[in-house]
Amino acid sequence: MSFHEVVRFALRGLSANKLRSALTMLGILIGVAAVILLVAVGNGSAQAISDRIEALGTNTITVMSTGRGGSSSTALTPAIADALVDPALAPDVASVSPVVSASATLTYEGTDHEVSQFVGTAPSWFAASNTPVGAGAGFTADDLAQGRRVVVIGQTVAEELFPGTDPLDKQVTVGGALFTVVGVLAAKSSTGLQDGNDTAIAPLSAVRQVLTGYGALNSILVEARSPDRVNAVQSEVATILNQRLEVLPSASSTPYRIQNASQLLATQTETADTFTTLLGAVAAISLLVGGIGITNIMLVTVTERTREIGIRKALGAPRRVILTQFLIEATVLSVLGGALGVAAALIGSSFEIVGVKPVIVPSSIGLALGVSIAIGLFFGGLPAGRAARLRPIDALRYE
Repeated sequence: MSFHEVVRFALRGLSANKLRSALTMLGILIGVAAVILLVAVGNGSAQAISDRIEALGTNTITVMSTGRGGSSSTALTPAIADALVDPALAPDVASVSPVVSASATLTYEGTDHEVSQFVGTAPSWFAASNTPVGAGAGFTADDLAQGRRVVVIGQTVAEELFPGTDPLDKQVTVGGALFTVVGVLAAKSSTGLQDGNDTAIAPLSAVRQVLTGYGALNSILVEARSPDRVNAVQSEVATILNQRLEVLPSASSTPYRIQNASQLLATQTETADTFTTLLGAVAAISLLVGGIGITNIMLVTVTERTREIGIRKALGAPRRVILTQFLIEATVLSVLGGALGVAAALIGSSFEIVGVKPVIVPSSIGLALGVSIAIGLFFGGLPAGRAARLRPIDALRYE
């Protein structure tokens, strides 16, 4: 019997019970789709976090107060921020941007819009944080020095307050004071975690006067001259902060914390890889369940076709032909189920899942499809071997 005839018999066997074959393929479909989609969700979540970290700039560090010390002498102030711009003690520092932020409601002609991040800072913040102005212009050093009430708004704020209208030179009310819109930030890609376009940036002096008061800064953004000098900048900044805040060399803790964007990105990448692997391993269990389903279905098939196997063996069909036929049936079920699973995963990846846009990993498609075929061969081997070992006389006498 030729291989072509063996394949024809195998396909005829599958078509004899379409519902059973469809249910078997469904198990494989779910397993393959689950593996691809869960890995895609893990990868998409990691990508979203990476985008947010990289948006801050991988050549920056952020200094934040830890609140330890309990006195104003340990608070971060504009004077401390100015001290970090020291060519002698910090030659690798390119810019320093003191930052305060508060939630605020912006009002324009009776329309209100609340932003959670109304930021007060210096003009250098835009370049350091990788937040370019898309329309209009950012505020200037003179605006900061004079405390002018000007503001640069994000795309979401512009769309909410000025639908179909150019927001430039319009005045919005913030905290009872009028701020003039001088620019609109370039659109940022959505990360699924927080709308980066729903923000407003104004001079530090104006924000402190109107919203936050003249207390401590929330943070200080320090930009290095190049990404490879970030660690050097971190050391230089720590030295100056220890001097200004009178931190003893023997102190076990400091009243500040330095967040290194490049280190944070590396740590996040390692964590995300572990998380994605875990999701893939959990999803792989459904593939195993699908393989067990193939075994059960093929065992039932062998039992139902025992007399057919006996007749074929009595007519001279060798053991390898019977074995090959049932292995082909199991493999076809796995391949078709796997292909449909890949298609389902590709369709599913076009939608957000738990707020995350899945990012398909090409290798996961090949791996899931390859595993599904291997499962068909492995789990189909037991019933195929059982069919091939049947003695013709026993098969013919089977009821």
